[in-house]
Amino acid sequence: MTSETTRCSMQREPELAGQTVVLIGGSAGIGLETARRARMEGADVILTGRNPDRLEAAAADVGTQRTAAFDANDPAALRRFFEDLPTPIDHVLVTAGGPRYAPLLEMDADEVRRQLTEHIVLGLEVARNAANKMRPGGTLLFMGGTGGRRIGHGLGIASAATAALPPFTAALALELAPVRVNLIAAGFVDTPLSASLLGDRLDERRNELRTKLPIGRVVGPADVAALAVHIMSNTALTGATYDIDGGQQFVF
Repeated sequence: MTSETTRCSMQREPELAGQTVVLIGGSAGIGLETARRARMEGADVILTGRNPDRLEAAAADVGTQRTAAFDANDPAALRRFFEDLPTPIDHVLVTAGGPRYAPLLEMDADEVRRQLTEHIVLGLEVARNAANKMRPGGTLLFMGGTGGRRIGHGLGIASAATAALPPFTAALALELAPVRVNLIAAGFVDTPLSASLLGDRLDERRNELRTKLPIGRVVGPADVAALAVHIMSNTALTGATYDIDGGQQFVF
């Protein structure tokens, strides 16, 4: 590589310069790390979450004053948020919500319905409200998982819920075009959510992954954020699912 090539690569234009990225669930974990990465690539970011104090700290961390505290699963609050946005937006990443693993027979009917539909209903509500605010070529980006693809004791309805997301994403991509719709399917990611789910088994799980994963390390929020920003910036990508689990689905 010549010195001229190196200089040009160092002086490249930020990938998201002049664009606006909305993070639904952006006060911690993958959402916050994606906000940080998007800011590095020149984007203006808008953080949302349920906890006002955590949002304020996250905004100070990434250098943005634009936040909104509300429950994303409240359709009226979600609609008001998008109605009140003052400018067009380019990208929306939805990380709100998380899995619940329990044996099927321990789940009542309401819990089964919630687990099967929560991510799809939230995604659909975001799509309905965001579509008219988004510039052509922008992307609506959802989070799913690879771990739920396997069947196992204690996983409950997670496998069925996981299986519904790729076709939902593809169908929505056709309906929202030229806005793009994509899905990131992550395995274990070392986030506060993972810590809350695993409790005192967190270190054991980390060590197991370091030993068994082909990449020899644990996937972190920065890994997922890098993928998210790439999907935002590459306008040829739509209707697809992108796995990021360090090879977890092949060795467990």
